[in-house]
Amino acid sequence: MNALVALCHFCELHGPRTLFCTEALHPPSPSPSQAGAAVPGDRDRDGDREGEGLTMRANSSASQRGEMCEGCRSLPASHPGFVSIDDETGIRFLSHQHPRQSQLFSVVRQACVRSLSCEVCPGREGPIFFGDEQHGFVFSHTFFIKDSLARGFQRWYSIVMVAMDRIYLINSWPFLLRHLRLTIQSLQSTALKVFDNEQGVCPQRAVRMNSVFSPAVYPHQRSGSAARSLTSLTQHPNLWASLHSSFSWLLKACGSRLTEKLLEGAPTEDTLVLKERQTEQEEEISCWEGGEGVSSRLQLNQLERELGDFPCDKGQGVEFPGPHFRSLRHLRLVLGAPEFRQLVWHVLMGNQVIWRGADPGLIQSAFTVLKALLPVGCVRLIPYSAQYEEAYRCNFLGLSPDVTIPAHVSSSEFSVLVDVANTEKSCQYSAVSEDDIASMYQFINSSANVQPTDKGPTLLNKLEVALSNENLSVEVVSHCLLCLKEEWMNKVKVLFKFSKVDGRGREDTQKVLAVLGATGPGEDDNVRLLKFWMTGLSKTYKSHLMTAVRGVERSPSQ
Repeated sequence: MNALVALCHFCELHGPRTLFCTEALHPPSPSPSQAGAAVPGDRDRDGDREGEGLTMRANSSASQRGEMCEGCRSLPASHPGFVSIDDETGIRFLSHQHPRQSQLFSVVRQACVRSLSCEVCPGREGPIFFGDEQHGFVFSHTFFIKDSLARGFQRWYSIVMVAMDRIYLINSWPFLLRHLRLTIQSLQSTALKVFDNEQGVCPQRAVRMNSVFSPAVYPHQRSGSAARSLTSLTQHPNLWASLHSSFSWLLKACGSRLTEKLLEGAPTEDTLVLKERQTEQEEEISCWEGGEGVSSRLQLNQLERELGDFPCDKGQGVEFPGPHFRSLRHLRLVLGAPEFRQLVWHVLMGNQVIWRGADPGLIQSAFTVLKALLPVGCVRLIPYSAQYEEAYRCNFLGLSPDVTIPAHVSSSEFSVLVDVANTEKSCQYSAVSEDDIASMYQFINSSANVQPTDKGPTLLNKLEVALSNENLSVEVVSHCLLCLKEEWMNKVKVLFKFSKVDGRGREDTQKVLAVLGATGPGEDDNVRLLKFWMTGLSKTYKSHLMTAVRGVERSPSQ
């Protein structure tokens, strides 16, 4: 990430000062040979540190060095600074009191002054965003550190991140706020312990009330301790090395969490839904991390487990040993064409699909294959559970073999159960090929549904034609499925706009279904599919439609 992190301090004697700064240097020509030669050489690395330290120190004039007090200084003048190298990218993270380049020095200096003077949030503690195209944009978080010898028993600090990319910095606001607060809370808690110990030995409030106050000699009345370093306030021997590690990780993580991706045309519904879920998860986790104590951490862990039920979230990346389903064609080959069609019919209709067996890896691979049939917004997945979960919580449910299915679920036509029974060969699956899953397991489909599944929906008929065509590779079939999903998702949008937003009657809706090609054989299944997929539309699309309709309604009166 092309950004810079700095710790700033408002000195009682000299005003706003930059204490510590971490920047990222990208390699001019990243090649494997150069990267391999740079990392192992400790002597070369020490030489780089010394050269960088001399360059950094050259940026400060003699007058500035003369004006620096203990509170304005982080590292000694002889200290070369800190350097960390990312072996994957070859990026070097350098930390010293001031940036290496003179242009960056002025930018950071201005950000420091503004963050500790005019650009403050209500209460003077908290995050704020400011900046412009010329001097860069700044994310600043101001905070206080306890000091028994300071005015008001506290000193004012800020951590600023400076970048030229305004959009990137704004999009990183929740991430930066969450992790900078951890660093700030660590500094405050450490300094608070030192403050309490000093107050216990010599309470300064009583001393100041009993002494004669003179503004001219106020610093000297405290034995020349008006300027105390952050190291003295926290009693942390490796404070600057710790801050270097924290700031370096922040630059690396913030740069890798958001990546640019070239999209052709408007974003798909799946992309919008995934973005909305990611935003909701970050907001929920941020709210829970604001709490304190063991109960808050337990509630946060519970929240993360619940969020893991969504697709492409935590718990989905765990790989289990043993055989797996690789594709829809592989699943159809193992189950058989009739059973596969019945299972996929239930998936497309929105019924609850339950797999019960002792192999969670096999069940999870089946769900990974099957959920590709649906839009992301229609998938509610619990990969493996020790108890039954109701259909409103999940439409894909994996169960251990000893779980009993409730009677109202077994007799319901809106669910299908696949029992996975082990055979004798399953105990020796290491000696059996993964392709021979049918010889290792026995799959039994059961459902109370009595409706025929051989007529529709149309999407299923076209999918089976593609799967049965051996001339089409698995990749081609995947692209066919993607095109079919987009085609039917467009039909869902038209039907939603026509029936839900415009409020048309049944006859008009029937005409629209005919135009969409959803009538004829399998019409009932097509309508059920469209209504179920309507629940997977993103909130962004729905709000856009409602806003457009309200705008059209207001325009005649205007």
